[in-house]
Amino acid sequence: MDGKTVRKKRISRNDKFLIVPMDHGVTVGAVKGLENMDEIVSKVSNHCSAVLFHKGVAMNLSTECLHGTGCIVHLSASTSFGLDGNKKVLVGSVFDAVRLGADAVSVHVNVGGCETEPDMLEDLGKVSSECESAGMPLLAMMYARGNHVTDSLDALNVSHVARIGAELGADIVKCNYTGSPETFREVTRKCPVPVVIAGGPKVSTDRELLEMVAGCMEAGGKGISIGRNVFQHQQPGLITTALAQIIFENRTVDEALEVLK
Repeated sequence: MDGKTVRKKRISRNDKFLIVPMDHGVTVGAVKGLENMDEIVSKVSNHCSAVLFHKGVAMNLSTECLHGTGCIVHLSASTSFGLDGNKKVLVGSVFDAVRLGADAVSVHVNVGGCETEPDMLEDLGKVSSECESAGMPLLAMMYARGNHVTDSLDALNVSHVARIGAELGADIVKCNYTGSPETFREVTRKCPVPVVIAGGPKVSTDRELLEMVAGCMEAGGKGISIGRNVFQHQQPGLITTALAQIIFENRTVDEALEVLK
């Protein structure tokens, strides 16, 4: 068993993923729910397979609040102050993640912006090679955006960017949900590595969120990497538990909703 296999087991349960990303602070500041990182990580970490944040958070986080869950260090960043919000640059390395004891790393790539796309693809390829050398799993956050994208949720566009992530060496690909199990099945069918979905904008109801996740799993997805709809929920621990029931226990949406009552 190699290092990558061992680490991947630490961020998954039976090859399924419930990841809560908390990397938003660099982009938009301390958003609601992320003011106290130890507190929010402690609330969700008992129920998810991994949490995700930047290296500075990993350096200062209390290990007790992780409750043994997996840790993913995010290597990409941009800020809302920047001229091109679609351009992500590397702000950390695989070596940083190894030094911090992380179980995986992640990179964000926006596909479709003519000027920014090549640099991000180059970074993904570079990090992928470093991950192979270090035995570190790589999660690629792949989004269809920019000048040549008319619909970021179109199944053809989403399947294309997911395939890019896989072909450039990602072990797990994160992408948008396309709206239905039928269309999302085209994404999972064409991607040779596990696919997890992003949460997108904050949903209006718990049922809406759980139905999206159930649709992902029905279509062959392997889980989620959802942030705001978890850490900004009134009960972050309970919504994570409900999500875990669908992802890890194959419960129905109605059964999972019982947790929140």
